[in-house]
Amino acid sequence: MHAIADKSMKRAGTEAFRLPPLILHPFSSSEDTSVLMESSRASLSLQGFLPRNESPVEDLDKQLLRGRYAELRMLFYIGKDMTRWTDQCTEVVRNRPVFDGFHVQAESFAVLLIHQTPANVRLKLEAWGVLDYVSLFRRAFALHWVFQEIPPVDLLTPQFLRYYHRYLDRWYEGRLKECVFDQPEKGQFSFDVYASGEYALLLAESWGA
Repeated sequence: MHAIADKSMKRAGTEAFRLPPLILHPFSSSEDTSVLMESSRASLSLQGFLPRNESPVEDLDKQLLRGRYAELRMLFYIGKDMTRWTDQCTEVVRNRPVFDGFHVQAESFAVLLIHQTPANVRLKLEAWGVLDYVSLFRRAFALHWVFQEIPPVDLLTPQFLRYYHRYLDRWYEGRLKECVFDQPEKGQFSFDVYASGEYALLLAESWGA
C-alpha cells in the first residue's frame, strides 16, 4: 500500500506477507460451454463472419443472448469467490499490528489480484487457459458489488445483455473511485490460486499426513 511500503518492509523484512489462497470454483458446466459456443457462432453469423444457413436473425439473436447470460452467471460466481477472498485478506491484514494505521479494504486486494498479479498466479491462470484474466476479474468483482444474487434473465434487458461488459467495466472503475483505500506496493503480498477441487485434494492429503 502506498503509505505502507517503507514501514511494512522494514518491519517484516524482505519476505512478502502471505495471504490466504484464492479458491475458484469451476467457471462453467458442460451445458454452459455448449451455450457459449452456440452464442459465439451466432455472434459471428450476425456480424457476417459466418454463413447464417438461413437461420432467422431472431433465432441467432436469442442464441447470442443466451450465451451472454451464461457469461454473466459465470462472472457472478467468480465474483463471489473473489469477494470471499478479498474479505478474508482484509480481516487477516487488519489483525496484524504491522499494518496498523493503514486503510485496508477489500478493494486493496482486488487491485493486487487484477493490476499487480503475482507471477505464480498469472502462470497458473494462463495454464488453465484464462488469458484475459484482468477483464474477467474486473467484471466479476464489479458484478458482485452490484448484485447479491444473479438476477433472472427475464429481469435483464436485451440491451444490457448484449453490452454488459461495458457496464461492468464502468462499475469497476466507479467502485475504485468511490472507495477510500490504500493500494499494495509491488511484492508486498503473496498468495496462491487453486481450483476448488485441487484445494480439496490438498486438504485431504494434509489431513492424511
